[in-house]
Order: sequence, then C-alpha cells, then structure tokens
Amino acid sequence: MSHHLDTPLAAQNGQLFIDDLYVFPGQRSTVFVMDVNSDITGVYAQPGFHPEARYEFKVHFDGAAFEDLTYRISFGEPGPDGRRTLQAHVLTGADAREDEAAGDLVLEGRTGEPVAGGGVRVWAGRATDPFYIDLSLLAIVNGAVAKGTAADLSAWRPDAAQNSFAGTTVESIVLEVPHSHPLLRPGARTGVWCATKLATDAGGWRQVNRAGHPMMWPIFWPDDTDFSNPANTRHPSQDLAAAGGHIAGLVAAVAGATGISDDPGGYGETVARALFPDVLPYVVGTPATFGFATRNGRALADNAPEVMLSLVTGTAVLSGLTPAVASERRSGTFPYVIPA
Repeated sequence: MSHHLDTPLAAQNGQLFIDDLYVFPGQRSTVFVMDVNSDITGVYAQPGFHPEARYEFKVHFDGAAFEDLTYRISFGEPGPDGRRTLQAHVLTGADAREDEAAGDLVLEGRTGEPVAGGGVRVWAGRATDPFYIDLSLLAIVNGAVAKGTAADLSAWRPDAAQNSFAGTTVESIVLEVPHSHPLLRPGARTGVWCATKLATDAGGWRQVNRAGHPMMWPIFWPDDTDFSNPANTRHPSQDLAAAGGHIAGLVAAVAGATGISDDPGGYGETVARALFPDVLPYVVGTPATFGFATRNGRALADNAPEVMLSLVTGTAVLSGLTPAVASERRSGTFPYVIPA
C-alpha cells in the first residue's frame, strides 16, 4: 500500500515504496503514473530507481479478479551522469500474473528522456510531486480511526492549511498507451494497481509494495512503520477476505461515534467494499475524477486526500487546499509531470 511518510524503512529504501498511482486520459491515450521514493523522507533517501527491482502497472478488465495486462519497467545502475538505462516489457493473459514470464520487450531508453517503442511512450526520472495535503489534518483523522472516535475538527482551520509536500520531489514513471491498443480501447472498463518487486537470492521475485486507491496506508495502517503488514505482499483479489472486516470495523466505529448513520456497521461494510479489492477503477477514454460522487481513475490535480478522509469519517472533511496549490507541478502534455 502506498505511503509518503517518513518511516525507518522508507528512509532506507524509498526506491521500493510507492507514493501514488494516477490513471487519466492523455492525448488520445491512457496515462499511468507511478511515483516512488519521495524525498520527504529526508537526506537518507537513496536517489533513483532500484536496479534489482521491477515496477509494474497491472490492469484488470470488466471486474475480473486477476490482471490480463502488465507493463513491467526495470532499470540499470546509474551511469557517470546519474541516469539509468530502462526497459519496458508487456505481458498479457496468464503471463500478466506470472513473475516467471519474460514478456515482450517494447522499448529501451534512459531516465530523464522520453522513450517510444512498441506503440507506447515512457518517461521516468525525478519530478516535482503533485500530491498535496496538510499532514496535521491527516493526524486528526488518524487519531479518530485508531481510537474509534469522531474526528475532532473543532481546532482545524481549512483557511490556514499548508501543503506539507510543497518543494518535495519523487521518482516518477509515466506510461502512455494509445487508444489504438487492442485492450485499452475507449470504453474498456479497467481496474488498475501497481507494484514494486525485488529480486530474491533464490532467483524469484518478492512483492514489496503495491498501490491502488490513494491514502490507504496512512489512514488505516499508520503505525506499521516497518511495512510488515501482509497487505503489501498479497494480491488484490485477496483483499476483501483478508482485511475487509478490519477496515469495515474501523470505519463503523468512527461512523458510530460521529452519529452519521443509523447503521454504522452497514456504512463500514459499504466503505470496505468500495475500497476492496484495492484497484483503481477507470473507464478508458473518459475524464478521470477521484471525487465524492465518482471515483473513475485519478488525475494529477485531484484532491484525493479530501475525498478519502471524508469517505472514512462519513462526513465532509475540508482540506483547505485546492488543485491550484500544486498547479505548477503538473502539465497537460507528455510526460504530464514536471521534471525536477
């Protein structure tokens, strides 16, 4: 599950920890963005991408439990100029779910440069982080979820909110797939998640981190600072059975304390089923909106924290921030992020 915040393990190797996943329409295309390695972890963050890791975008179709399309990005060691070689492979059908499958090489290039091949475009490198939130608001909701109480927003002043991520950067992977793709054609109903995987001494691969919906980890598992929770290593198809009851219980307790529902247990279950399996729904070719009424992909400008905090508490939580606070950190043209 994704996590920006400063933890001992993230500081040691943020290269493997996913900060955000975005899915939105591009220029007659679908754009996938995975951000890792936020420098909010401080001076101990290792630069670049991990040379022994895989960074994978996973796509499910029509509500299927398993992915039928995977784009796998891998990187080499940094050269004298600090840039790394990169490769992108595509895997389809049953191969999309198998670490042992090699897939088809679609392009090769270097970080910091646009690369095209196999009908897709990739850009990977250091970029300004478009994410925005005031972390003091998150702390209030964290406390309520942890204690099963109503979120005490009496001292929260939205008009004084500050973006805690102003001036921070991430390692960003941008993948653009045209609408001519046989699977990602306009109207295709998809569910998207991403994962980082690390080579093991035994010759296999270990899933280290994954992300679908935003804010899952900092809301529900903020104390798991060593990332030992099995949610990181399981497949989304296991989410509801493994953790649905836990998430429903946390939300129900807050809803009950807040008094927003005559059936807080039912509200908790509804939220758990909305978030699990933890894949980001998106209909190809439609506007991306991660909002209160509609969650369809996620655009770089979306105020996802405000939506998630409101969903979990069952009441409107105003973040005090608008997309304008990070407008200089995104672009309307490829690579859509702003190189740092």
